[in-house]
Amino acid sequence: MIHFGTDGWRALIADEFTFANVKIVAQAISDYLRSLYASGREEITVAVGYDARFLSREFARTTACVLAANGMRAILSSGYIPSPLVSFVTRERKCRLGIMITASHNPYQFNGLKIKTPDGGAADTAITGAVEQWFSKTEPKELLFEDAVNKKLVGVEDFSAGYLAFLRQFVDSAALKTLKVRVLVDLMYGSGGEYLARVLAGTAVNIEYMHGEFNPSFGGRNPEPLPETLPELIQAMKRGTYELGVALDGDGDRVALVTPQGEFISAQVILPLLSQHMIQNRRETGGIAKTVVGSNVIDRVAHSLKVELFETAVGFKYISNLFKQGAIAIGGEEAGGLGYKGFIPERDGNMSALLVLEMMGMTGKSFSSLVQSLWGTYGKWYYDKIKISVKHKRLNLAALTIPDTLFGEAVLSVNRVDGIKVITPESWLMFRQSGTEPIVRIYAESMSSEKTAQLLALGKEMVEALL
Repeated sequence: MIHFGTDGWRALIADEFTFANVKIVAQAISDYLRSLYASGREEITVAVGYDARFLSREFARTTACVLAANGMRAILSSGYIPSPLVSFVTRERKCRLGIMITASHNPYQFNGLKIKTPDGGAADTAITGAVEQWFSKTEPKELLFEDAVNKKLVGVEDFSAGYLAFLRQFVDSAALKTLKVRVLVDLMYGSGGEYLARVLAGTAVNIEYMHGEFNPSFGGRNPEPLPETLPELIQAMKRGTYELGVALDGDGDRVALVTPQGEFISAQVILPLLSQHMIQNRRETGGIAKTVVGSNVIDRVAHSLKVELFETAVGFKYISNLFKQGAIAIGGEEAGGLGYKGFIPERDGNMSALLVLEMMGMTGKSFSSLVQSLWGTYGKWYYDKIKISVKHKRLNLAALTIPDTLFGEAVLSVNRVDGIKVITPESWLMFRQSGTEPIVRIYAESMSSEKTAQLLALGKEMVEALL
């Protein structure tokens, strides 16, 4: 069954993610757009991009050719690119929608399709639900790729020029020019690209890359920035020749960082760190947004900065809407997707890395010292997560037996905004069925690594009791 989940439609290649089904989705998007612009007098242009997965280029071409057969114009990327470029071009070129062929951080066997709004944000359920209503109502139309190009209904373009120009003017070039550091970027065989090096050309910031070659199997690992998927980056950082390690996920919209000591730094630390930077150093106004699985450190930083904290369901589309409302200066999700006021209302791993470097330049502090200062002020919290495969079974998480205490701490409340989050004064444990994979994720955070491990073990027992 084709269905848009937390962040687009994702499925196994050659099982559900097939050319036939991509045509069904592309035709439904065409029908949806036609329903919005029924007069037919307005030109309908759609930006289409793709990542470095198996057959992504061919799926993108097929999508563009279906759009063309329906009388629309598709601007197709000339190469594989990070998802934020599709969002940026969609807004820059005033497209009606953007389409990105990607399965983000999913295993290499998957591919997927994300829809971007005209302002560059993530499509919410109002749009994806409306598109789903058009599935299989019309037999898919399709032009041959060469015919669509010759008729100028598909234009193949380099998406990078406007994006690079924007990045250069968004960051403080004077602050970046004060830096003389070496940065190692792990592209994880994804489509994150060498945009950092291109933006920082002419500065003393030396950007080096690893795992940038085309490898649709991602070297046998999921292209998700986690400690277990980044052994080469972590080991390289421990050798002490780099001041900052950066990892981008499969489609370049998520980021993780590594200190010169080889310590993995997730968005649970990057978000509060850059919240300080955006509000204190860049003087941006607005609140801070996190998802329901965001760290308690973020709450403490928001309180200290005297700005409003917004907590959303999992999915950047909810944070995207807060950017559109002008409510926040920064927002992010625990998996590494962060967005910023004044940019597109979408995640961008390269932008996040640039802002960390900008923060280093403005404060005159190393990345390690910035992290240590955050922990010294707000405490060091230990966050972790595990996942349990449920194959094709959908669990009734509401049937979980919620204890009155968690390892000696009274349960203060249970948050059911998105999944089930059990909260104590100094810890929390959360359960959530994935919207993109047949798994249940279990999350936990406390002020000791041992306790967090205990919480996850307890959560695993609770879920397995339902299987």
